[in-house]
Amino acid sequence: MKSFHHVLVNTLLANVTTSFLWFALTFWIYLETRSVLATGIVGGGYMALVALCSLVFGVIVDHNRKKTVMVIAQVTTFSMYLLAGIMWVTVPHDAFVTLSSPAFWAFIIVILAGSVVENMRNIALSTTVTLLVPDGRRDRANGLVGMVQGIAFMVTSVFSGLSIGFLGMGPTLLIALVATGIAFAHLVTVSIPESRIVTSGQVTSVRDGPSPEGTASAPAHALTLHDRVDLAGSIAAIRSVPGLFALILFTCFNNLVGGVYMALMDPYGLELMSAQAWGIVMGVTSVGFIVGGAIIARTGLGSNPVRTLLMVNVGVAAVGGVFAIRESWLLFAVGIFVYMCMIPAAEASEQTILQRVVPYERQGRIFGFAQSLETAASPVSAFVVAPIAEFAIIPWMRHGSGRDMLAWLLGHGDTRGIALMFLIAGLVMLVAVATAFVSPQYRRLSAHYAGTHQSVAAEGT
Repeated sequence: MKSFHHVLVNTLLANVTTSFLWFALTFWIYLETRSVLATGIVGGGYMALVALCSLVFGVIVDHNRKKTVMVIAQVTTFSMYLLAGIMWVTVPHDAFVTLSSPAFWAFIIVILAGSVVENMRNIALSTTVTLLVPDGRRDRANGLVGMVQGIAFMVTSVFSGLSIGFLGMGPTLLIALVATGIAFAHLVTVSIPESRIVTSGQVTSVRDGPSPEGTASAPAHALTLHDRVDLAGSIAAIRSVPGLFALILFTCFNNLVGGVYMALMDPYGLELMSAQAWGIVMGVTSVGFIVGGAIIARTGLGSNPVRTLLMVNVGVAAVGGVFAIRESWLLFAVGIFVYMCMIPAAEASEQTILQRVVPYERQGRIFGFAQSLETAASPVSAFVVAPIAEFAIIPWMRHGSGRDMLAWLLGHGDTRGIALMFLIAGLVMLVAVATAFVSPQYRRLSAHYAGTHQSVAAEGT
């Protein structure tokens, strides 16, 4: 656990760096262009890159020591941010404020690349929980992970808005470079007890009771280091767990709906307040991440994380549908706080389920596959939602017949088009959760989780 805590501290430093620059980039893009479409494209592009790269990230995690993976990610992030800094200094400023400028999009892509690599660290961290934390305590460890991510989100939300509002993009890039260097220097001192790569023979993953042959059943789809991506094998491993594929598809659909929030939340907040104020609101409300993660770290997820995951999604859908029902920054801020309190429970539930039912030697690839499939949904909806909102729904609710037609439900104001998109997304998510609750896959996965245990017998060696 001491090693795990050191890894968490370094993850906090790394997340602060990437989140700080990512938030700052989003604020900067909208303030320079005032284009919902531009922020939607950037947000969707980020998720698309995560989806494309996660399978490869998973292979790298499974085939290398976890600290090596984290070092690779940190060096890559620093290199990309350094390249972005060089571009900022050498390219004329006018080229960075025009949507049609190649330099504008090249600058964004370089920063995106540096930020996307952080997801390789996150996959490595998920497998590190399995490596270093005993079964039965992983839900609380995942709560700590959520709490650390919340702290990073809180710090960077505040300082990103303040940095862009008062300093501008250039000094913000410099701060990110320095922070990345500090995180790497600390990572060098972190020890993860993993003297060699864990292979299938070192992992025990069994259901309670004897197998038909009277012995504990071994992982059905264990792979060695010499295996390649083996997408078919990863899918087979997922399908071998009753209901697990349905869980991943459910999360994928929720992310499809969640793309609405990804595309529109920042524009909505920046319409209600300045960049500085929006950054402070995001920082204060992100305390909800810390609160939610702390609760999970102390109490766990209960005996059935599958049920916990679905119950949390009921709350997420309800809050997401109504936190913009009136044009009030206070209502929006309270809603975001409650929303963020629930996110660590949802994330910890899925992580805990996978850490128990998926063989450890394949977890990197399974986490990568799940992340790839789930995140692929968000850019699809973001790319669709942003233009629909900008060219159809927002004008219809601002100047068209929708303004009077739905005033009884959404009130008055210039942001009622975005509020309508939020409401529709929440209702769709509620229907999805209700369907999942009555499905046989929910009952099968719950039963399988209850009867399965996994430990890394070699204790990290």
